[in-house]
Amino acid sequence: MTRAFTASLSLVFIVALVGFDLATSDLNPYQAPAAFALGSGAVASGGFCGALPN
Repeated sequence: MTRAFTASLSLVFIVALVGFDLATSDLNPYQAPAAFALGSGAVASGGFCGALPN
């Protein structure tokens, strides 16, 4: 196996994975959480960051 074959195989796998994710996900940008909520007063919810003590 050569590097070109391995790289091509990796790229095909990544493209297939992204395609599968997009095909099976329900994307609604109006219900998505803000990527950056600096100064908006919105607090983190869920995940490790939301479990910090007050």
